[in-house]
Amino acid sequence: MSKYLNLPNEQSLLASYKLVGTAPVKPKPGIKFNRIAYSAAHVVSNPLAAHDPWLDCEIDWEATISYRRHLWSLGLGVAEAMDTAQRGMGLDWPTSLELIKRSIDAAKDMPGAFLASGCGTDHLDIEQIKSIDDIIAGYEFQMEAIEKLGGKMIIMASRALARAAKSPADYERVYDRILSQSKQPVLLHWLGDMFDPALTGYWGSRDFDQAMKTALGVIQAHSSKVDGIKISLLDKDKEIQMRRGLPSGVRMYTGDDFNYAELIAGDGVGDHMVNGQSDALLGIFDAIAPAASAALGELAQGNLAKFHEILEPTVPLSRHIFKAPTRFYKTGVVFMAWLNGHQNHFSMVGGQHSARSIIHLSELFRLADAANLFEQPDLAVHRMKILLSLNGVE
Repeated sequence: MSKYLNLPNEQSLLASYKLVGTAPVKPKPGIKFNRIAYSAAHVVSNPLAAHDPWLDCEIDWEATISYRRHLWSLGLGVAEAMDTAQRGMGLDWPTSLELIKRSIDAAKDMPGAFLASGCGTDHLDIEQIKSIDDIIAGYEFQMEAIEKLGGKMIIMASRALARAAKSPADYERVYDRILSQSKQPVLLHWLGDMFDPALTGYWGSRDFDQAMKTALGVIQAHSSKVDGIKISLLDKDKEIQMRRGLPSGVRMYTGDDFNYAELIAGDGVGDHMVNGQSDALLGIFDAIAPAASAALGELAQGNLAKFHEILEPTVPLSRHIFKAPTRFYKTGVVFMAWLNGHQNHFSMVGGQHSARSIIHLSELFRLADAANLFEQPDLAVHRMKILLSLNGVE
């Protein structure tokens, strides 16, 4: 197959592009990472279901679970039913719970597989919420369902809480209640407004220092119940600042899809390594899984230069996938899965495959090739040409 394509650029002009097509670096088998690394995994829609794609949620369960097995086979954990899985953007709570159940069951058949699942309040009708007690009850409802399945929880940021809270004290009350009754340590999730505008002012303030103070106070009061916190603010300095303020034993899970390489590598500042490095819970790891695994393996062996050599070329791709409007990053993640043959179509829950332009996806193709991320280069070219044709590019 010809390796040449005509790809549109930012000036809406066609330019010839020749595929490099270098295969991804393969992770070395059997290496134990010295960072905990979760990939927030996407869901595969079922385009053959008789439904209304913008209104109904239809999942291809076999392909969806198969991709999680792929991530586990690379040594990565799975952060389930998070925003990468379109939680709150097409994936409803009943389908999320079914996804969590199926993933927990699948993990039992994979030695060493680990999994944490999103727990939120997205089943609530925001317009019907009358008090903070309603939000507490909403969290408790999902907590009970996930704990009944034996799942570890990620306490997701709540749109309902962001809307209803009048002060930091309301956040403290909610988190004090749910953390005090969790059966095992949980991960907390601070999702910035660039990912979800409805979460503006989370923790009771638009000022980062004040919001961080509230979050750290909650963590300090319940440090035995908090495994760590994932912050997705796309600001490495804010993450480092908060990382250094965490209690001993509480981990920072980077959600910074712009600066993950240097944050995971760490700066060594602090009395113990938890303060000087970030573990990972990243949506971009779904799209760059083989490279992420290989790089983490090198880091575990002390090969810092090799770690950066593998991971740094993926950063321009990630910054492109997560560019504003950041909430549409899922389109790029699923696009990569399609190009790499992990699903046989490019369609998404909620019709979100239309959220990015052909110009955006063409640049994504170039950057993925430059980062050596095409697992089957001929297939990637074939599928890209199909998409170009559908968009009027012959």
